[in-house]
Amino acid sequence: MRCCCASARSARATPTCTSSTRRRGCSPTPITLGHEIAGTVETAGPGVEGWSSGDRAAVYGIIGCGRCRACLRGEENRCRVTPVGGIGLSRDGGLAEYVVVPASRLLHVGDMDLTQAAPLTDAGLTPYHAVELARPRLRPGTTCVVIGIGGLGHMAVQILLATTAVRIVAVDTSVAALDLAGRLGAHHVVQAGPDAVEKIRDLVGPPPDGADVVLDFVGAQPTLDTARQVVATGGQLLLVGLAGGTLPVRPVADEPPTVPLETGVVVPFWGTRAELQEVVALARDGRLHADVQTFPLAEAPEAYEALRRGDIHGRAVIVP
Repeated sequence: MRCCCASARSARATPTCTSSTRRRGCSPTPITLGHEIAGTVETAGPGVEGWSSGDRAAVYGIIGCGRCRACLRGEENRCRVTPVGGIGLSRDGGLAEYVVVPASRLLHVGDMDLTQAAPLTDAGLTPYHAVELARPRLRPGTTCVVIGIGGLGHMAVQILLATTAVRIVAVDTSVAALDLAGRLGAHHVVQAGPDAVEKIRDLVGPPPDGADVVLDFVGAQPTLDTARQVVATGGQLLLVGLAGGTLPVRPVADEPPTVPLETGVVVPFWGTRAELQEVVALARDGRLHADVQTFPLAEAPEAYEALRRGDIHGRAVIVP
C-alpha cells in the first residue's frame, strides 16, 4: 500500500477463469488467485495522484518491465523481459477482501456495477485485443467465426457487433450458449459436432473461400481442427483458448495444406491498458455487458468446480 501503490478493495468482484484452473506449475505457490479485479480504493499510498479513497476502479493485471521496446510502446502484454504473468497469476490477486495494486494499473469505471467491471479486465479485454489484431481483415461484409461462446466468446460477439460490420457465426457444443449468442446478435449459430464444418461451409462457401477470421476461444483439438478447415485462403486464425490442442502446419504443394495458404495464425495474450480503457468505454456506453453468475468468497472453490464441469454460462464472479 506504499511506494506509489493503491490498495483496491476487491470485495465487489473477481471473476473465475479457466486459465487459473490450468496454470498448475506456472504460478508460484502459495498464491492468491484472481486476475480480473474491480473494486473501490481503500487507501492510496504516498505519492499517488489521481486516486482517492472510495474511487471505483478496474485493475489492469499485467505488470511489464517498463523498459523494453514493447513496454515503451504500451504493449506490456508483449514484454520481452518479464515472463508471462501478472496480478493473480504470478503475484497475489483479487480472491481476497483486499489486494495491493500499483496505482498505474487502475482505470476509473465511474458508477459501473463492479460485477460488470471486473470481467472487462480479461473476458472483455482479451477478445477486444484479438479483434484489434484481426481488424484489417474484419472489413464490412466479411465473416468471422467465433468458436466457444463462454466467458470470452460471448463478449467477443458483442465487441464484433459494436465495432465492426461483419457477419458473425457462433459455434458451441451447448445449446444454451448458442441461445445466448443468438440473443446477443450473432447472425448464425452452429452446434459443434461431426457436421459442424459442413454447416459452416454452407454459410461461408467451399475452399479456397471461407471465413475471413476465426476466433477460437477453446483451443481444444476438435475446435482447432474446425477452425483450420473453415478459414479462407488468406484468412486469419486467432487461438485464444488454452485447452491444449495442436494446430498442424505442414507446407505442401501437391496436396491440400493443413492450414490454407497465406493464412495468418496468432496466439493473443490479454491486451494493453489503452485497449482496456476502450473496453470500459464500450461497457459504460451500454454496448458490452457480461453475463455473470455471482458467488460469495467462501464458495470460490465451488465456483471453480462448476467452471471445470462446464456449468458456468458467461462469467462466474466472486463477491467477498
